[in-house]
Amino acid sequence: VQLQASGGGLVQAGGSLRLSCAVSGDTFSDFVMAWFRRAPGKEREFVASDTNSAQGRFTVSRDIPKSTVYLQMNSLKPEDTAVYYCAAGRWVMDPSQESAYYYWGQGTEVTVSS
Repeated sequence: VQLQASGGGLVQAGGSLRLSCAVSGDTFSDFVMAWFRRAPGKEREFVASDTNSAQGRFTVSRDIPKSTVYLQMNSLKPEDTAVYYCAAGRWVMDPSQESAYYYWGQGTEVTVSS
């Protein structure tokens, strides 16, 4: 299974960005999908998953025919600056836990300027 994340970049505070994660190599519908991020100097943290798709300013959605999951990020803040990772797992009990996910994308960098 391969996860390919894309869509990162530089955006001004208050702006929006949509990240994509294309999944290949297995049945997309079998997976719980999630997004995590690692800010500079910090531990990686949970952002959102498709089991609870609306997390405040961030929303996760799926395009099943394209085997792609998206992270829509609105009203971005400088503290949202991080490398964002998509993750896929089966039988996920707690979607906020990194250990629940077996497959990870390579990360895409988001920088929010003030």
